[in-house]
Amino acid sequence: MTDLTGRTALITGSARGIGKAIALRYAKLGANVVLNYSTNAANAEQALHEVREHTEQAIAVQADISQAADVDRLFTEATERFGAIDIVAANAGLELLGTPIVDLTDEQINRMVDVNARGALFTMQRAAKHVADNGRIVYIASTALANPVAGAGLYTAVKAPGRYFAEVLARETADRGITVNTIMPGPIGDAGVFIDTIPADSPFRDIQASGRIQDRIGTPDDVADAAEYLASDLAAWVSGTTITISGGLPQ
Repeated sequence: MTDLTGRTALITGSARGIGKAIALRYAKLGANVVLNYSTNAANAEQALHEVREHTEQAIAVQADISQAADVDRLFTEATERFGAIDIVAANAGLELLGTPIVDLTDEQINRMVDVNARGALFTMQRAAKHVADNGRIVYIASTALANPVAGAGLYTAVKAPGRYFAEVLARETADRGITVNTIMPGPIGDAGVFIDTIPADSPFRDIQASGRIQDRIGTPDDVADAAEYLASDLAAWVSGTTITISGGLPQ
């Protein structure tokens, strides 16, 4: 079993969904945990309560990753509380599905670029500066990058830079023993649009599940499994790569 005792993990967008599952997994493995949220303090408090069932060494920090000053403050508060940061999971992001490119508004474009592209860069740039030698950086992307999806053009386009940043950072931080990898999940229930806009009884869930292992869509814990591996000593020589978590299908 992976042992992260004494290590500190910072996970952006960890008040719910995939980020929360990763935070809980790292806490169960003994890590100090830095949760991050943008606006929903109630969700963050609940996530912090659950994390503290496994480790008292946990804090929640409000920060909008699209703002460089907020990201700086997030890393500053983490290092002031725990010292070195060993693991950073860049998970925070926005989803926008079902909107054709011709219907996108300027406001939608600007916000998605700010959070998903600039935010990923700010997070991974600061991670590269602050993560201890032999540390881990993990970027959470999407299988939408593997195949064009109607109505997801903007979302997919602004997730792509993060994956490229990760591949470049893997080379730029290699001399310090830091690994940088991407997890590319397929449809994940209890996360993103499956919380916000797709009802539990929607046939879309069944359509997405068809043909996958056990005919189901993914869970946040499926992604946390990959995040655990990439944070472990087993992945010490795995860097600059992408792990697809999709149950056997690219979409």
